[in-house]
Amino acid sequence: MSFRYDFAPTPFGDALAVFSDAGIVGFDLSEAEDPSVPWLLENFSRRLGVAPGPDPGAADELAHLLAAYFEGEPIRFDQRIRFDWRLVDGFARSALQAVCDIPWGETMSYGEVAVAAGSPGAARAVGTACRLTPLSVIVPVHRVIRSDGTPGHYGAHPERKRFLLDLEREAGSRS
Repeated sequence: MSFRYDFAPTPFGDALAVFSDAGIVGFDLSEAEDPSVPWLLENFSRRLGVAPGPDPGAADELAHLLAAYFEGEPIRFDQRIRFDWRLVDGFARSALQAVCDIPWGETMSYGEVAVAAGSPGAARAVGTACRLTPLSVIVPVHRVIRSDGTPGHYGAHPERKRFLLDLEREAGSRS
């Protein structure tokens, strides 16, 4: 199995996209505003057990989908590109796969996702899965909110969560 990486533009800066032969393994924009990302590659290398090699153009299809998404098109990434879930297992994987089913412009609470993933009462575990996802944005963890209806955090960037929720709400109201 080979692993490679490329970058894809987002409104938050270029994001690191890591691919395997089976599909996208990781999409990380946690520090996208910082153009030097060696520690991100080191993190993926450690988790994969091998260093991904550069592959300019590998993220072209993803970049096209992201551009459409950020223009307000309701893209469901898991139906348009192959996901390689190797960095997520157990309940976290079930939770993130349930998150993929949240429709564009809608939200679910952490508890509702826990129920959808087959583990009622595992709301905190859903929160952990969302926080640690290796597939930020393309697994729409921003659609998972607190039970009181407030957005909650999005890693260290709650403003990004608000941006994504607003993007989907505004695009939906134009339809």
